[in-house]
Amino acid sequence: QVQLVESGGGSVQSGGSLRLACVISGDTVGTYCKGWFRQVPGKEREGVATIDRDGDITYADSVKGRFTVSQDVAKNTVFLQMNSLQPEDTAMYYCATAPLGYYSGAYYHRSCPPQYTTWGRGTQVTVSS
Repeated sequence: QVQLVESGGGSVQSGGSLRLACVISGDTVGTYCKGWFRQVPGKEREGVATIDRDGDITYADSVKGRFTVSQDVAKNTVFLQMNSLQPEDTAMYYCATAPLGYYSGAYYHRSCPPQYTTWGRGTQVTVSS
């Protein structure tokens, strides 16, 4: 069983910065893929950034150039440095993990899946104008 605990959320003014951390504990065999997601009440959850064990990274277009995802593999911790925060970044931020590989129909993809399987409880980020 895997547990994810996020921290680092808070309230900042527009243009400010926050650094989120996600500590992963337990059976980490299936945590090759790690991601940060966010959700605003009444809206669909949005992918923010992903990083895999090899260090391959993806970002949502809305955060490119402002957010940086990183990891400390030895400490099983994933970080999200968020700079130049804007009110539209206000959301609950979740850390999630998934094993490498997934099936789409009969085809196997040896990459991080579109759906992550294990989630933390989230940390709130609020940006005021």
